[in-house]
Amino acid sequence: MNLDVREMELAETSLVIDYFYSSSIEQLDLMGIDPTRMPTRPVWAGLFKTLYELPLSERAALLVIWRLDGRPIGFSSCDRIVFGNRAHMHLHVTEPELRGRGLGTECISRSIDLYFERLRLKQLFCEPHAYNTAPNRALQKAGFRYLKTYKTVPGPMNYHQAVTRWLFER
Repeated sequence: MNLDVREMELAETSLVIDYFYSSSIEQLDLMGIDPTRMPTRPVWAGLFKTLYELPLSERAALLVIWRLDGRPIGFSSCDRIVFGNRAHMHLHVTEPELRGRGLGTECISRSIDLYFERLRLKQLFCEPHAYNTAPNRALQKAGFRYLKTYKTVPGPMNYHQAVTRWLFER
């Protein structure tokens, strides 16, 4: 079993778009996603193209791909980046049959290293939907510290929801 965690290339960003568009309404709800707020596929692809044209220190996001034996199994992204200080991480195991097997925790750990190195971070936050137990457990196992549970609209595709704030510091 060969697990590869690395920065996602522009040509691989369709994984992100396809994941959200192929997710069931129930899965989107578990992630707190309002499907009416998702950009269209062409708009989303254009946003990624614009993002990848910028130098890393000016990007609004950094994407990481998770591959097992050469095939994509998930991804992570960071946004709300304050280069050299902090960022917010998101995580998604895209293959349902691989969820709950510990791979997410390993992928998160490797993603943390990449984010801290590439973005020169001191703090990394993650705020999954409070009722989505899998990412909350994985973050705890990966060494994140629980801060609080509160209600907010975590991102442009989300509805108002309870989230759990986790912190990883170095």
